[in-house]
Amino acid sequence: MIAMQDVHKAFGPKKVLRGVTLDVARGESLVIIGGSGTGKSVTIKCILGLVTPDTGLITLDGQDVRRAERDAFLARFGMLFQGGALFDSLSVWQNVAFRLLRGALKRPRAEAREIAIEKLRRVGLTPDVADLFPAELSGGMQKRVGLARAIAAEPEIIFFDEPTTGLDPIMAGVINDLIREIVVEMGATAITITHDMSSVRAIADKVAMLHDGVIQWTGPVARMDTSGDPFVEQFIHGRAEGPIEAVR
Repeated sequence: MIAMQDVHKAFGPKKVLRGVTLDVARGESLVIIGGSGTGKSVTIKCILGLVTPDTGLITLDGQDVRRAERDAFLARFGMLFQGGALFDSLSVWQNVAFRLLRGALKRPRAEAREIAIEKLRRVGLTPDVADLFPAELSGGMQKRVGLARAIAAEPEIIFFDEPTTGLDPIMAGVINDLIREIVVEMGATAITITHDMSSVRAIADKVAMLHDGVIQWTGPVARMDTSGDPFVEQFIHGRAEGPIEAVR
């Protein structure tokens, strides 16, 4: 469904992506792992067209993403942002229904609110949360609201950017389980970027290791522990010694 072929991207003298080649099948949940600054977020931004690659090709269903009609293209995607990225001045339901209140996906206000409350229920939040503001919610609740917003427009593809950052282990487990359930339930194609190995094991069908701007290894999550790849081995076990140099 999504294909990246020899994608390069530099920002000035800093080469971030140095030839990323990666395929994501329809309905597959891919998790991209790798250290900070290795290009995981840039990879997602390139797929979305928020960043233009210097060279290489990215296609969605065989179509070059650069030639896609932007509104129709972006309507296929949902996104759970790392910090939640909720709008402080909007109520919870307005955050969830953000895309349904404007643009190509616009619905009547009452219908948008009804859909938002339904999605809040799906992520385990009760309707009385709908009229609260983000500042009145805990970190875990904010993450759930972000997840509800990501699925509000029934997207075909969902991106999850560090979905458990800042959460305690129990809440992180709850969010991981929710993500897995929702992706399977919707039949969505998912790409997650994370450092959290518990998230990888809970969410992934396939894992890709990104290091130094290239995909060092890719394979089923079941093969991750026996990959034999020194980059993967060092990363998943958190070892200081190995081919990945720790920043000191």
